[in-house]
Amino acid sequence: MDKLYNMSVFAKVVEMGSFTAVANHLDTTVGNISRAVSALEEALDTRLLQRSTRRLAVTDAGRRFYERSLAILADIEHAEAEARDTLLEPRGLLRVHAVPGLGRCLVARAALAYRESYPDVSVDLLLSQRLPNLLEEQLDLAVVIARSLPDSAYVSQKIGVSHCILAASPGYLAQHPAPEHPNDLADHHCLLISTVDYAPDEWHLESAAGRVIHRPTGPHLDVNDMDAMSVLLRDGAGIGLLAAFSAIDDLRRGALVRVLPQYHTHQRNVYAVHPSRQFVDAKTRRFIDALKLHVGDRLNAYAKELAIHV
Repeated sequence: MDKLYNMSVFAKVVEMGSFTAVANHLDTTVGNISRAVSALEEALDTRLLQRSTRRLAVTDAGRRFYERSLAILADIEHAEAEARDTLLEPRGLLRVHAVPGLGRCLVARAALAYRESYPDVSVDLLLSQRLPNLLEEQLDLAVVIARSLPDSAYVSQKIGVSHCILAASPGYLAQHPAPEHPNDLADHHCLLISTVDYAPDEWHLESAAGRVIHRPTGPHLDVNDMDAMSVLLRDGAGIGLLAAFSAIDDLRRGALVRVLPQYHTHQRNVYAVHPSRQFVDAKTRRFIDALKLHVGDRLNAYAKELAIHV
């Protein structure tokens, strides 16, 4: 059992990149983590990690051992999970991260529907713009919007697609004639959205006629949150980009009007991302199913309502 524990500790060190992070994660001391790795190296008569005062580096032997260890530990985890039925019946605590706009508009609803179906699961829904470290922060799942995901050890599933549209308030458009072409945006107050996947200084707009890039110039107001953008637009501050899921209710009730309705931004994918492992427990699998239904299907419905080609 000591060897399995040491193997598990070593795998965590490779994934987290430091003894301190693993010690915090396992609620133990850095010394205990160091001794576990050293004991494993002594048993194998092989150096697995190169240590310095500033960083850890995995040796070639360490990388090979890490990959084999993952398979072994996953098999053990699977055997234990089967005994507890956690692969079959959702139960326990599910920790989910989501970006704020999508989290408030759709993921929260998915979490509520999920809880009604699986009352033995508690859900912690955490919202922030930053991309989390799932392992260090002990998260089961992250809901991410991006054109593509960077290479990582994580596993991802595509949930749906999202687009942004241009919108303004009726009051603003009453005082400023609505643009008929993207070039006309130069005559308007353009509010900039700056998030993980959107550069504020360029609007990439697409239509059946092709693609154009608008670069807002002059003094501007820049925000990094869709809800803040909605407030500014409703108050008549100008024209800005809003995700369809953030804009749809205001568009339906007339608080906002779509500008250049034939245009929208490039497609961004919505992913469910979870730590890489061979077996995924039932609570995570069923939540991904809930995301596909309550997030993915709704995004598709919004795109159809707004005549956005998906």
